[in-house]
Amino acid sequence: MKASAIVAHGGFEGLRYIDLPDPQPSQKEVVIRVCACALNHLDIWLRKGIPAYRLELPHVPGSDVAGEVVAVGDGVTNVKVGDKVIVNPNLTCGECEWCRMGEDSMCDSFGIFGAKCWGGYAEYAKVPARNLIPMPENLTFEQAAAFPLTFLTAWHMLITRAGLKPSERVLVVAAGSGVGVAAIQIAKLAGAFVIATAGTDEKCERAKALGADAVINHSRENIAERVKILTDGRGVDLVFEHVGHEVFERCLASLAKGGRLVTCGATTRPTASFDIRFLFSRQLSIIGSMMGRTSELLTIVRLVSEGKLKPVIDKTFPLSEAVKAQEVLESRNFFGKLVLVP
Repeated sequence: MKASAIVAHGGFEGLRYIDLPDPQPSQKEVVIRVCACALNHLDIWLRKGIPAYRLELPHVPGSDVAGEVVAVGDGVTNVKVGDKVIVNPNLTCGECEWCRMGEDSMCDSFGIFGAKCWGGYAEYAKVPARNLIPMPENLTFEQAAAFPLTFLTAWHMLITRAGLKPSERVLVVAAGSGVGVAAIQIAKLAGAFVIATAGTDEKCERAKALGADAVINHSRENIAERVKILTDGRGVDLVFEHVGHEVFERCLASLAKGGRLVTCGATTRPTASFDIRFLFSRQLSIIGSMMGRTSELLTIVRLVSEGKLKPVIDKTFPLSEAVKAQEVLESRNFFGKLVLVP
């Protein structure tokens, strides 16, 4: 099969379009023909190389996949050849204490499809059968690949971890990203007042079109100061943050007393500094979040199929142009998701 695989850690030269053996399903596994695979920032970390993921190279990245079943292994009963499916990116043991409680992303052996195993930057992908979800008939493959990881992450952050309530004020940072696009829609669906930040006027307008009630161009406006103006000096109840060092202190300063910040990432730098006295004197909460539960993803798939949540695709690329797609991802010159189509 053809694949865009990581053959060396570092720059774009480490991601190459090569031939690899076709995957074969083992017991309770399925092989799907990849019809679409969306990019995530995780793909860049994997290419550059980080301690959390010690990969055996070559490695095929790609966590968000939609496709068609072409082969099933022994013991598979939930899908058959020809079924159109979405891949649940949560890889779990299904047996530990956390799995039994339904806390997939806390599994003792948790991993992400495309990181812990080969993913969707290829013509075919091998997937545990239990990780396949029927694809709604009213979606294209590109749409079906453009929401699982980011919408699951955003849902778990806003609804489950931070307990977002109707009428609360929410600040969504970097609204043009895949997870930012998801957060705006989920927060609006939950009945919140949404303030979104983006780095260009065009992205701000697109965020408003998605449902944001107010926008901040963070390339020329101070986030915290603008939030205070928009909230009559009070601040927001919740900050949805996934950037890290570059904005963390301003995000804390944007919170109202008793407010909470939920974070899932650190794309600018893995460390942040702030005045601890500000944290306890205003009784603020900082909440960590990672991925989410399969039950949440099933809810999201239903809401997407009903049109209540919508995947947003900026550009599609052929599989052979994965390097070009990652260049766009690193440039931040996009809104929503970038998708590879083998």
